[in-house]
Amino acid sequence: MSSDFKDRKKKTGIGFRFAWNGIKEVYESERNFRIHLSVALLVIIAALVFGLSKWEWITILLTVGMVLSLEMVNTAMERLLDFYHPEHHPIIGSIKDITAGAVLIASIGAVIIGIIIFLPKLFMI
Repeated sequence: MSSDFKDRKKKTGIGFRFAWNGIKEVYESERNFRIHLSVALLVIIAALVFGLSKWEWITILLTVGMVLSLEMVNTAMERLLDFYHPEHHPIIGSIKDITAGAVLIASIGAVIIGIIIFLPKLFMI
């Protein structure tokens, strides 16, 4: 019975290690991910300074998570497509454009959410 628990715990640890390796890989290789992460850290600092409400924090954290996750999915898709079809192909290019567009839409949404949350707080100072 206890060996089942140890095996599950070991598998969970391995899964987290692989996930962390993926995050490190994207951080080290993708400039846009580092830019999004830097902006996210500035937003979190601003959220601490302005003392956001619980719902504002939830909104900010979900938005940050969405943008960073989509940037990682975009990177994974680009690498997969480059591996599968290294030479230029219009359909592959279109798929890459679509995934990049998803990141752009999420980023624009994040900026709008940031304006809605932070702009009123800036005028209250």
